[in-house]
Amino acid sequence: MPTAKFSRKLLSALSLALILAACSSQPPAPEQNAAGVESRTPANMDRSATTAPVESFDPMSVAALKDPRSPLSKRSIYFDYDSYIVKDEFQSLLVAHAKFLAANSNMKILIQGNADERGSREYNLALAQKRADAVKKSLSLLGTPESQMESVSLGEEKPVCTESTEACWAQNRRGDILYSGEY
Repeated sequence: MPTAKFSRKLLSALSLALILAACSSQPPAPEQNAAGVESRTPANMDRSATTAPVESFDPMSVAALKDPRSPLSKRSIYFDYDSYIVKDEFQSLLVAHAKFLAANSNMKILIQGNADERGSREYNLALAQKRADAVKKSLSLLGTPESQMESVSLGEEKPVCTESTEACWAQNRRGDILYSGEY
């Protein structure tokens, strides 16, 4: 004969099981049509003639690297003067590249560090290497394996702008990401 304490526990457990079962979601019943909905499409209308094909956009495909709608088409991370700290505004770009590299483990990148023309050649080579390494470290922290990345310094040797203005120098203080086949 069960004790009263055991019976209460059993009753509590059964009650809890019934409550949980009652709260569980059920899949929708098949073929539940809304009442009162009428079609306004003419019966003789050719649907294929009115629908244009929609290009699918796969953000993890290699084509996304060159698609201007994709963040992966943006490959430069810009730095402040005399700095190799990756700015917060480039974090979402780095996240996109890290996700792409995770989805495409056969791809490798080369990160080229660059500096503006100010400073000695040796200083600019060292600063540009620190910039490339900072981008590499950011991607590594986002899960990109070291085996998919290489960082090099170009110093001031590959400017995108040659005027001696602050706006031009700002364009040259960067880390560029190049994918397999681009270097």
